[in-house]
Amino acid sequence: MHHVFKDHQRGEKRGFLSPENKNCRRLELRRGCSCSWGLCSQALMASLAGSLLPGSDRSGVETSEYAQGGVSDLQEEGKNAINSPMSPALVDVHPEDTQLEENEERTMIDPTSKEDPKFKELVKVLLDWINDVLVEERIIVKQLEEDLYDGQVLQKLLEKLAGCKLNVAEVTQSEIGQKQKLQTVLEAVHDLLRPRGWALRWSVDSIHGKNLVAILHLLVSLAMHFRAPIRLPEHVTVQVVVVRKREGLLHSSHISEELTTTTEMMMGRFERDAFDTLFDHAPDKLSVVKKFADGVYLVLLMGLLEDYFVPLHHFYLTPESFDQKVHNVSFAFELMLDGGLKKPKARPEDVVNLDLKSTLRVLYNLFTKYKNVE
Repeated sequence: MHHVFKDHQRGEKRGFLSPENKNCRRLELRRGCSCSWGLCSQALMASLAGSLLPGSDRSGVETSEYAQGGVSDLQEEGKNAINSPMSPALVDVHPEDTQLEENEERTMIDPTSKEDPKFKELVKVLLDWINDVLVEERIIVKQLEEDLYDGQVLQKLLEKLAGCKLNVAEVTQSEIGQKQKLQTVLEAVHDLLRPRGWALRWSVDSIHGKNLVAILHLLVSLAMHFRAPIRLPEHVTVQVVVVRKREGLLHSSHISEELTTTTEMMMGRFERDAFDTLFDHAPDKLSVVKKFADGVYLVLLMGLLEDYFVPLHHFYLTPESFDQKVHNVSFAFELMLDGGLKKPKARPEDVVNLDLKSTLRVLYNLFTKYKNVE
């Protein structure tokens, strides 16, 4: 069964596949029309100015040589403005983005930043994570800004991660209803993140306005707070074009926006300890812990320390996938518990993701227990 409703505000259709259809485990978003076109403010203004030249009517038919010369000059000036090194790169802008109120501004990611491999990796990792979390909901997210702006997927994501139920309508068609849902979802997010000291770099308007930078900030914060079993690329920075309308004219500027820093800083681990000193003074000695990332050495080490043979069918001797490595480390943690050690504070995913401090703490716990074993 395929239930369809229509967003009358944006002319969009969304399809929900009922649970009875087991072969269709997804939520499919179908857009009636997608319109994007490239322009910069100089070219836009040149185009507008051309239509206002003396001797030019609305049909574009020139009635004087003065007008013809003026249009040529403006076209040449617009071309030079676009090709000038000081001009911002052409940006894909929706037609509604040029219809700004006075002092209103819109932001968009520079196309060159969108082609950055780290940025692409960040988007892909977050997309895969969301789809993994929501697999039981039969939802597939294909495009972050298009699929998350109305709050419905964000609601499902937060409910799944936090194990709670939000008091919001399941389906909202109007813009007002969508923003009300977003408000409720984001308030719940803020309640979770404020105690952790996260800077909240998003709002209802920015998310609903399909601001990809704001959406990425939100998702990165959620992934870090809930300790998602993923490895986000570090030090991802994008160039953002800011377009503001002042005195009837559009003005653009570029700013750098940092989306991720280091994993430890994003996790909020700012305390200094002996491991930080080791990191500062002997980072070249730390490559050895990478050998434990797949869990094989941890499992074999527990067998040696506890003097027993670990049957090979209990773990992957040559793990290839992320899940297989997580299985190995999890199994090693179980062996540590059986050996009388406390449950490691680190998650198996931290070790697999090459979180050096987490790995060192696991190894240090083993050392303190077994250092006197002959």
